[in-house]
Amino acid sequence: MIDSLPVAVCDNIRIRRAKIYSHEEFRGYQASKKRYFYGLKIHLMVTQDGQPVECFLTPGHFGDVDALKAYAYELPDGSMIYADKAYNDYEIEDLLKEIEHIHLLPMRKKNSKRALSPAVTFVQSYHRKRVETAGSLIEQLLPKSIHAVTSQGFELKVALFVIASSLNSYLNL
Repeated sequence: MIDSLPVAVCDNIRIRRAKIYSHEEFRGYQASKKRYFYGLKIHLMVTQDGQPVECFLTPGHFGDVDALKAYAYELPDGSMIYADKAYNDYEIEDLLKEIEHIHLLPMRKKNSKRALSPAVTFVQSYHRKRVETAGSLIEQLLPKSIHAVTSQGFELKVALFVIASSLNSYLNL
């Protein structure tokens, strides 16, 4: 399963005082909370058990469809990747299936050209909860504000929180 979650350096109101990530390329939109933020996005790929397999950081404006091109996809042949509606890209789906033998199954929008059966939609929504839970566990570990002087320091701290969340879930198994 793949998904992304935002990590805000600051909200719009405080951007004039921000020293890092104050450029427009780091301004993203979080649809679930209907708000804009300045910062990064964590892109996660997790297993069925919720263990992170792959993780990388992108600027806040970076779209989820664009992130599909950045994943390494070092997965066994015949693997299935479930995603939300933001990952609909038929060209990448076809390339992954043809070259890597990996099935990318994003949830479909209502006007989709490649509609899925209700059974597949149910399986997608069932498995999507794992990546949402993994993202929530990372967000719980993140403090309300991360103090960093440089962008590299901020990125390092965020990466360490992702690793800590992974170790936390591994130890709780």
